[in-house]
Amino acid sequence: MKFGKRLKQQVQETLPDWRDKFLSYKELKKLVRLISSAPPFLNGSSEYGKSEAEFVRLLDCEIDKFNAFFMEQEEDFIIRHEELKQRIQKVIDAWGPSASQPSEAEYKEEMGKIRKDIVNFHGEMVLLENYSNINYTGLAKILKKYDKRTGGLLRLAFIQKVLEQPFFITDLVSKLVKQCENMIDAVFPVEAEEKGKEGRETITVAGEGIFRNAIAALMTMKEIRRGSSTYSHFSLPPLNLPDSDLIPSFQLNSPISIVR
Repeated sequence: MKFGKRLKQQVQETLPDWRDKFLSYKELKKLVRLISSAPPFLNGSSEYGKSEAEFVRLLDCEIDKFNAFFMEQEEDFIIRHEELKQRIQKVIDAWGPSASQPSEAEYKEEMGKIRKDIVNFHGEMVLLENYSNINYTGLAKILKKYDKRTGGLLRLAFIQKVLEQPFFITDLVSKLVKQCENMIDAVFPVEAEEKGKEGRETITVAGEGIFRNAIAALMTMKEIRRGSSTYSHFSLPPLNLPDSDLIPSFQLNSPISIVR
């Protein structure tokens, strides 16, 4: 699948509030076409310099957009992660086995609500990691087009700059994703014989929401980060996903509806 189509699909499959935050790939591609089809001028001339400077300015604006959105989401995730931990502790203190007035019914009901929120929260963080991946890939591809069509040498220097941007550095979000998974394992353990049933129930409950979109995002990340004949040092490293019955199950269900 060509990148433009893949990006369009990802925009459609993400959260509604996120859709205008992705790379303006189509517009940048048109600009590259216009610059490369203009009357030829010598590399190093004032006209060439102006065109290149304008192209870089637009890319910088895109990066500013990515960073503002990514850091806003990252800050929100930190707050929500702490809130989830506090909610779990409050339920344990109020209705857990060691509480002054334990109640299995109340405990299960409230923990069920929290579990759903954790799954959605985990899904949103996966979507943000995918946001970083796909926007980086788009920048690398549009810069490759620019260099190829104009004879410029922008890609290497610009990508080095991108690698230092907040939207590209997803260490904190990846850490929160792992902590979220550990939280589910610790608070909502599932016996081995129940895992198959649990997985099917998860699809039924969350199949029309964020969780389903997160599965689609994971598959996209795996696709754009796989090794190929065109793989280079500008490409993201391959992504190794754990084997899961959930992934093929979701691949069979389309189109993906968006519910927040």
